Amino acid sequence: MTKIKEKNQIKEIVEKTNLQHIAIIMDGNRRWAKTHLLPSAVGHQKGVESLKKTMRAFDKFGIKYLTVYTFSTENWNRKKEEVDFLMNLLAKTLTDELEEMHNENVKIRFIGNIEKLSPKLVKILKNAEKKTEKNTGVNLQIAFNYGARDEIVQAAKKIAQKAVSGEIKIDDIDETMFSENLYTADMPDPDLLIRTGGEKRISNYLLWQIAYSEVYVTDKFWPEFDEKALSEAVTEFEKRNRRYGK
Repeated sequence: MTKIKEKNQIKEIVEKTNLQHIAIIMDGNRRWAKTHLLPSAVGHQKGVESLKKTMRAFDKFGIKYLTVYTFSTENWNRKKEEVDFLMNLLAKTLTDELEEMHNENVKIRFIGNIEKLSPKLVKILKNAEKKTEKNTGVNLQIAFNYGARDEIVQAAKKIAQKAVSGEIKIDDIDETMFSENLYTADMPDPDLLIRTGGEKRISNYLLWQIAYSEVYVTDKFWPEFDEKALSEAVTEFEKRNRRYGK
């Protein structure tokens, strides 16, 4: 089977199933590095390369939304040197790769409590969002300093403040209003959640949004994830019977 035929088949699945949004827990960078007797930093750098490959595969297959879990609110508990490296890696990647991603029509957006990051990093993140805000290709949401429970709490606070101020009534609060106060307010919920690295847990990721997402776990570490791995996940997604509780 030729590559072009494979690509066309995946595009057909995407269109037939109306697959719009895939969220990914990019797990296994450190374990990949360990199996190759390399420092964790090399695993994280390889992870960036996998993200670029995956974004391009999304564009080929016509999948509009990609949301990736890059740094959680719990990751601050890692060793300081690793946290510092991850912060610097994000800053360097955006500085070095932004023009290329912009030229590839990628629209970048950060979800999470980014205001708690250093002013220098916040400036870099906001510049990336501003530069790419009018792009019409793949919508890349990067969950950074993100935790789903924190997101839900923040949404609840916003709604409570509106109720206290009289802007809304208690009876106005419903699922739609709650969704509109999340980081992901203006995008569809994920159709598919992919987790690499073999672990079978959600890890405080998009808890509200994945209520009816299909879940796909692969033993591949994130640095091993590529277009072929994405094709396998999409092919598996086609087999699922999405009943939404019916």
